[in-house]
Amino acid sequence: MKTDILVVAASLTNAELLARLQVLAESERGATAELVAHLVELEGRKIYLAEGYGSLFVYCTGALRLSEHVAYNCLEAARAARKFPEVLDLLATGAMNLTTLRILGPYLTAENHEAVLAEAAGHNKRETEMIVARLAPMPDVPSFLRKLPVSPSWGRAFAASSGQGTASASAGAAATIATASNADSGADSGADSATVNPSPEAPGPQLPTLSAALRARPIVAPLAPERFRVQFTVGKETHEKLRFAQDMLRREIPDGDPGAIFDRALTLLLEEVARKKMASTAAPGPDRITAPGSRHIPAAVKRAVWFRDRGQCAFVSQQGRRCKERSFLELHHIHPFALGGEATTGNISLRCHRHNAHEAERVFGNDGQPTVH
Repeated sequence: MKTDILVVAASLTNAELLARLQVLAESERGATAELVAHLVELEGRKIYLAEGYGSLFVYCTGALRLSEHVAYNCLEAARAARKFPEVLDLLATGAMNLTTLRILGPYLTAENHEAVLAEAAGHNKRETEMIVARLAPMPDVPSFLRKLPVSPSWGRAFAASSGQGTASASAGAAATIATASNADSGADSGADSATVNPSPEAPGPQLPTLSAALRARPIVAPLAPERFRVQFTVGKETHEKLRFAQDMLRREIPDGDPGAIFDRALTLLLEEVARKKMASTAAPGPDRITAPGSRHIPAAVKRAVWFRDRGQCAFVSQQGRRCKERSFLELHHIHPFALGGEATTGNISLRCHRHNAHEAERVFGNDGQPTVH
């Protein structure tokens, strides 16, 4: 069966493959909405108990063989659909997905659900979290800095990967930093009442073990409009740098708030990155003349291209969709350099790495030779 499906997919043209994927995605969305609707009914009847399952969640993971993550999302969506059936239409059309509905569901009320659902339609997870932060703003978290518990096995692993001895790796190899930050650049530091907890014995938020902390993703979560919680784990050297920065900046930042230091560090980092990537400068001078046939791209061209393309991949599909990537951007010759393309503002454009390679393959093929169209 699997082989047959792959054979059929491989036999499709590009246009047929894209069309087939649209049909399959639409069918999957419809099936998801129908699954959620049936879970609403199943929860009401509690038939899963007679089937030998102690909860609807266990039934979903056991009888329906859903993953725990999908089962949880489906059940949260079902609870929202029980109160507000219109969410099923949003799931079926793709205006919302299980993840965004799970995030938004607990904050829907009889008074706000129509307006909130209309606002959230078509938004991704991050944008939906911003809506929730506005609906139910949370206070700033206190800034804190704590050493994490280190197990001997982790110390040995850290030593092997970093080249340090086990003793030095285990002695303060990592710390967790948490702070609240303002979304506005250059705004006040962050936490209204910052505290720094340098030792495991000091009072403060409960932290996971180091192994759990390393498995978890860094946290960047909205708390309220223009306020975010940021939490991440750092190594011994970074911890020492932070401590040194706190000492050096006591006059400017008396409480040593990591959020304020983090903001200052990011500002300096972005200035450095702008100089390297965008040839940014406060006093641009005259560009040196580029020799014919040179790959050198003048700084003025780099600045103009980054400003014009707004720091985003400028590839546009035949259907008019522009790529939204802002990472791994490269300067792309629209008329290829190998075919005489010059490094001018009109011929240079931003591309993400994959679209830059894609356009090169369109012109030169996989063998690097120009393709005749």
